[in-house]
Amino acid sequence: MESLRALFVDDETEYLQTAIKRMKKRGMDVTGVSSGSEALAILSEQAMDVVVMDMRMPGMDGIQALREIKQRYPLVEVIMLTGHASMEAAIQGMELGAFDYLMKPIDIDELIYKIQDAFQKRQLQIKKIETMEKMRR
Repeated sequence: MESLRALFVDDETEYLQTAIKRMKKRGMDVTGVSSGSEALAILSEQAMDVVVMDMRMPGMDGIQALREIKQRYPLVEVIMLTGHASMEAAIQGMELGAFDYLMKPIDIDELIYKIQDAFQKRQLQIKKIETMEKMRR
């Protein structure tokens, strides 16, 4: 799968470990952390293309982390996951720039498709920026 780098953020250790294992089996370069603040620390050190993040986490929740990620790294695509359906949270997440909002448990193939779709969107944005910069020269 091209050079896609994904960061999974979830405080449920078992879910996080399982998701990472399943993504790596499919050839994805994936890292996992258990909090929004850890995600921001990783993003400050490593380039990531897509973040897959749980909405409900202790400390910095998914919405707060999404807000920070989009502010600091606007081209990073974020897919929000939740086990607790909330239309308000979904709308807020999308307004803050989330790529998509998915319900747990999610089919692994559907998640991979969404991650690939988010990666393609990011690549298109980068190409547009590069083209605009070339035109300015």
